[in-house]
Amino acid sequence: MRERNNYSKVKRDKNKRAFLSPLKYPVIPLSINDIYVITLDGDRLDLMADQFYEDTRLWWIIAQANPNTLRRDSYNVSAGLEIRIPLGINNILNSFEQLNK
Repeated sequence: MRERNNYSKVKRDKNKRAFLSPLKYPVIPLSINDIYVITLDGDRLDLMADQFYEDTRLWWIIAQANPNTLRRDSYNVSAGLEIRIPLGINNILNSFEQLNK
């Protein structure tokens, strides 16, 4: 599971217009294996996901792990923020899959 949008289901509104159902995201617990970084000017969530997970599509894991620090509607990150990078992504991806079956 790398493409999270594969878990969205097509639904229809009362006018029969199609839309994708919203996804559910797991709570990401703290772990002693987490890495903490201070962001630099030009950092982006997709590029950080590529650096730490080797997959730009996993940017949402970093956003979800830092709900009070990062916006989930933008890849851009302000400089000087301390953010948590969870490393146990297999458990996170499994939880995501279970929530969105």
